[in-house]
Amino acid sequence: MDTEWPRWEVFKQDTPNKPHQAVGSVHAADPQHALLTARNVFARRPQAVSMWVVRAEDVFSVTKEELLEANHEPQATGHKPQAFAAFRKTSHKRSMTFVDYVGEVEAASPEEALQKAQATFTDAEALAWWLVPAAKIVKSDPSPETIESWFAPAKDKTYKQQQYYATVGSHVSKHKGGRGVEDERSGEECASC
Repeated sequence: MDTEWPRWEVFKQDTPNKPHQAVGSVHAADPQHALLTARNVFARRPQAVSMWVVRAEDVFSVTKEELLEANHEPQATGHKPQAFAAFRKTSHKRSMTFVDYVGEVEAASPEEALQKAQATFTDAEALAWWLVPAAKIVKSDPSPETIESWFAPAKDKTYKQQQYYATVGSHVSKHKGGRGVEDERSGEECASC
């Protein structure tokens, strides 16, 4: 029996003029739990004005290499067209984000949404695509009160990069003789004091 909570992909918007970007994932029991966990994990530092979460199983993803290897032609599904949010990766340079939101397309299947996204968003080469039914995305409340209470408290906090915290320890050569040897040497030094 699988007892792990579902995985949710997290998209953070840094400022109103920037797109939502995939920043990581969290495990949560439901959408509100996922949003709160995402806020605690990914919005503790400046800046954020909005967060989206979506269950990982609702993300249709394909890389540039996968597009070359497999056929992703849309098949007739008989489903009613719906809005799909399109996310695209265009660079390997940024390590903290994976894909950026580029817009929406109407499609009856993820494969058709992929085809439409490729035809619509042509301003940059795509290294990867994520297509998500827009109705499956759970968004943080856009009201000014919620933005203030969720994101503003982190704006004035200072923080240090991970590499600032040095690891304090002893050199490996000190332990080569084993603990007992070190203890004996310590004892000898003390005896001569």
